[in-house]
Amino acid sequence: MKRTHFKIYILALAAGLLFSLAACKKGYLDVNQTNPNLTENPPINGLLAGATYQSAVNVFSTGNITSYYVQQLASPNTGSGSDIYDDVDRSTNWRAIYLNVTDIRQMKKLALERNAYEHLGVADILEAFNMSMLTALYGDAPYREAWSEGTNLKPGYDSARIIYDSCLSLIDQGVAALNLANPQITLDATNDLIHGGNKASWIKTAYALKARLLNRMSKQPGYDPAAILAALANAYTGNADDAQVTRFESLSLWNGVAKNNASGTLDGWLSATFVNALNGTTFGVFDPRLPLITDTTRFGDYRGTANGVGRTGSGTDNSACALSPNGFYSRGGAPLLMLTYAEMKFIEAEASFGTDKARSYQAYLDGIAANMDKMGVAPAAKQAYLSNPVVAVGIAAFTKELIFKEKYVATFLQPETWTDARRFDYQYKDFKLPTNAQLNTFIRRVGYPTSETSRNGEHVPAVGSLADRLWWDK
Repeated sequence: MKRTHFKIYILALAAGLLFSLAACKKGYLDVNQTNPNLTENPPINGLLAGATYQSAVNVFSTGNITSYYVQQLASPNTGSGSDIYDDVDRSTNWRAIYLNVTDIRQMKKLALERNAYEHLGVADILEAFNMSMLTALYGDAPYREAWSEGTNLKPGYDSARIIYDSCLSLIDQGVAALNLANPQITLDATNDLIHGGNKASWIKTAYALKARLLNRMSKQPGYDPAAILAALANAYTGNADDAQVTRFESLSLWNGVAKNNASGTLDGWLSATFVNALNGTTFGVFDPRLPLITDTTRFGDYRGTANGVGRTGSGTDNSACALSPNGFYSRGGAPLLMLTYAEMKFIEAEASFGTDKARSYQAYLDGIAANMDKMGVAPAAKQAYLSNPVVAVGIAAFTKELIFKEKYVATFLQPETWTDARRFDYQYKDFKLPTNAQLNTFIRRVGYPTSETSRNGEHVPAVGSLADRLWWDK
């Protein structure tokens, strides 16, 4: 089966421009290799199923990188590369995102041909979602030439800022497409694994993604809290709106990690930094979400593993906490979260902090409550936590540090948590460099994968250090 590629045609839509870039007969990532999601004549709803599912899988694979950098997870092995900031090859992650965008663009091509406006809108939103996730790790990347016409195995790189701006444009175009009347083909509920064919939910997700991306600019002169709040006004209004996947080919992905660990293939261990933030050690208050993430150790307590140190016991003697096969994030059928109402409330808290501190404080409390409700925290335990003076500090004593602290917990295993950590300059309480870290400061970027440096080396930007800051982090 030969990879099918396509041209994307220019289409004027509403007040904006639906643009995309041409694709080639051979993708630059693959030579004589096939993306199994593509056929010569793929059904548009088949592409919808593949693109929605793989977007969630890409969140998992990316979160399985970044969760070590923010010390939510820790390796049970001493000196693991992910723990100590080694330049680990991330070719699999890079390739998966690009192949998914190729599928997304194939769906877009068919949508344009068939006036399937809802599919067109979803394609734009998913492309923005995937590419914004990739550039948050790697920075500059192939984009305009990545799907150029003809055989281009060595595309040039675009600046991450150009890709970021393109993502915002795609979001606006996606909303405009979803709002067009009389689509000839509508979203199929069975094959839309994120929102079950609900157009209104996709529009909310578009605005949620826009709010997230605009909030990334917090260190930049162009940071615009009003624009963020405007996007949030059209985004999620409750946990039921969350973008997530709950149907999987076999096990839900973090459940697979937890089950592998339970059977002796060690993985999914919790960092001591994260556990101590929840068990009362760091902040003096026990977080009722902790028992819904992990189980107690053989000592009857909650203890994590220090990043870079590795396990202290045998690895199978329950000496340290790991993702529980019964935990909210890692049980059978656990939702794989992509964008959530809780995240939106913390974005609201941050964006409104400078102009309306009362609104900011309430959004902070609402974000905690939303995440606890999502996880199934008992009402009494939720109220006790929200009323604790460590949490309920009052408007006058309320700080941005509290927003970042609680968002760190509510976005457990999410790639955007690393973006937040860098925006916050890692100023979480008791957050320290991993033992034997290969940098003398916290990690700021991921190195380019060997699949790029070996094949497209003349275009790959130089990386001086993994401590180099990406453009939005300066």
